[in-house]
Amino acid sequence: MGRIGISCLFPASWHFSISPVGCPRILNTNLRQIIVISVLAAAASLLYFSVVIIRNKYGRLSRDKKFQRYLARVTDIEATDTNNPNVNYGVVVDCGSSGSRIFVYCWPRHNGNPHDLLDIRQMRDKNRKPVVMKIKPGISEFATSPEKVSDYISPLLNFAAEHVPRTKHKETPLYILCTAGMRILPESQQKAILEDLLTDIPVHFDFLFSDSHAEVISGKQEGVYAWIGINFVLGRFEHIEDDEEAVVEVNIPGSESREAILRKRTAGILDMGGVSTQIAYEVPKTVSFASSQQEEVAKNLLAEFNLGCDVHQTEHVYRVYVATFLGFGGNAARQRYEDRIFANTVQKNRLLGKQTGLAPDTPYLDPCLPLDIKDEIQQNGQTMYLRGTGDFDLCRETIQPFMNKTNETQTSLNGVYQPPIHFQNSEFYGFSEFYYCTEDVLRMGGDYNAATFTKAAKDYCATKWSILRERFDRGLYASHADLHRLKYQCFKSAWMFEVFHRGFSFPVNYKNLKTALQVYDKEVQWTLGAILYRTRFLPLRDIQQETFRASHAHWRGFSFVYNHYLFSGCFLVVLLSILLYLLRLRRIHRRTLRGASTTTLWLEEGLPSQKMAA
Repeated sequence: MGRIGISCLFPASWHFSISPVGCPRILNTNLRQIIVISVLAAAASLLYFSVVIIRNKYGRLSRDKKFQRYLARVTDIEATDTNNPNVNYGVVVDCGSSGSRIFVYCWPRHNGNPHDLLDIRQMRDKNRKPVVMKIKPGISEFATSPEKVSDYISPLLNFAAEHVPRTKHKETPLYILCTAGMRILPESQQKAILEDLLTDIPVHFDFLFSDSHAEVISGKQEGVYAWIGINFVLGRFEHIEDDEEAVVEVNIPGSESREAILRKRTAGILDMGGVSTQIAYEVPKTVSFASSQQEEVAKNLLAEFNLGCDVHQTEHVYRVYVATFLGFGGNAARQRYEDRIFANTVQKNRLLGKQTGLAPDTPYLDPCLPLDIKDEIQQNGQTMYLRGTGDFDLCRETIQPFMNKTNETQTSLNGVYQPPIHFQNSEFYGFSEFYYCTEDVLRMGGDYNAATFTKAAKDYCATKWSILRERFDRGLYASHADLHRLKYQCFKSAWMFEVFHRGFSFPVNYKNLKTALQVYDKEVQWTLGAILYRTRFLPLRDIQQETFRASHAHWRGFSFVYNHYLFSGCFLVVLLSILLYLLRLRRIHRRTLRGASTTTLWLEEGLPSQKMAA
């Protein structure tokens, strides 16, 4: 009976043999091949399952990373670690018309990928509160005494200096950006205020503050910054990571001859304040113009910019349309409406000899006020008495002429140029009055539906004022809704509806408008977009450091996934080497046994061995 002897050149006690007694013949004759095939099959199975497990693991990890990035923004409430030397800081002062606010932002070291933006977020103090401070009045109040501006703004800068680690002051950029209040001042007064800031601040503070860091920004810039901030928080500047994300084809500005690229669809913003209304959205396709005059106007409304740190990379080049409409805010629109009905009523009374609105018992019937409410208009020492009729449809019809639409193509409010919107593949967020109109009283903020909103607005307008007051006293409306909101809710609902659908030409069945006060439970200020845009070149420093380290330690460039592949390959090679080594030893051992058996046989027969014969 044949025996297989295996000796691994280990101690003699480790020598063993296998006798294939009772095995089928095919196993006896091909045992070596079977062992080799079995080991190879086991190794191949191990390699296959390793690949499958790693693929599943990292597929989930890719999805988890996406979820974690969004979760980080949703739950970004942890106190900033000021002891971490890898955290950087930036300071932005928003000098508005009614006051100035300072915002402190922070971000970790850039990851070294030139395609990624800085991960900027608002700094939080040890109590997890955003590092923000506001002072009054507005900076424009110092137009006649610019030498006092530095003293006025010092409390804000002291506040920021207390929160930013002192070792970081010299590398922390400070931006002082002035908006509406400063825009209306003469250029000489603007210049005097900015010069005082640029002269005094570097003397008392160590922040990184150059001449370009203090300026009066235009309404267009402010709109672009707001658009950047909203889309950054929504994660729309990140890479496409799964097939479920909404994408859009983009013709990169300046590269129209190249093939269009696919990237995440950005969100447009609609913001209706008290005085003005603003719209901003990306224009992904190259636009054509009806006339040279329209093209000239469009140049002032379209902003093209690169958010990336490398000007030669076009991945983050955006073309955004921004338009601001003064007088189209909720309160300003109501004032314009009252001025119109006052002037028209006075003229009709004079021509027809009537007394409409001149006494409480002969009021002007206003369809834009809730049913049976009484109100007054004061102008030039005269009083006009109003009584609401609560007719939502008539109110809409009355205010339509205020849209000032023209017959020209591609125009919106006031006949201003507006590039076409691909309504089937777009998304908009409505802020301020868009949210207040839908949520404060009607309690339907969020996803906007025109039919549902219209019905709710009609019902509200047609409800008697006494019943609305009773509901208000019972606390059935939003906590911050006041009597002013209740009184003008009917008018503002009609105004918002007309601006959105007639002014900006959104179809009545448009489903992708979300009215919101916050994004991911955070109030997003335009200052976030400002700091993101103005620090866009800072990652170059970290990218250069990463490149330097990579050139001196290339092996670190292998990812964890490829190390697993390398391990599996090495394991297979070692396994095969051991197998071949064992088979080689087995062959040597068998030859040794065969030689020993032959010598013994020759001795038993009295014959000399071959060695002796030789």
